[in-house]
Amino acid sequence: MDCIFCKIANGEIPATKVYEDDTVVAFNDLEPQAPTHILVIPKAHISSAADVNEENSAVISHIFEVIAKLSKELDMTNGFRVVNNCGEDGGQTVKHIHFHLMSGRKFTWPAG
Repeated sequence: MDCIFCKIANGEIPATKVYEDDTVVAFNDLEPQAPTHILVIPKAHISSAADVNEENSAVISHIFEVIAKLSKELDMTNGFRVVNNCGEDGGQTVKHIHFHLMSGRKFTWPAG
């Protein structure tokens, strides 16, 4: 498999990691859209949110536990945004499920 996030998770491609355990890796986004912009990914390959099921949903739950931990450690007390893009029309560019954890600015909806 030629998945850039699998290669980052396996240590084949360097990344500025802010968290790692047996299940999850979190690292700084190379093209940040906010002062703090971290990608949180499972080490196991899951293509997208459309592929979450009973067998892998515990990994997704753990990702949100890590997001909560990071938000406290990084003092995101004014709030933060968690984004997951699913599929081409949803804006997913890497076919490995990942969550954008962003903070440090005020966000608007639906864009920005």
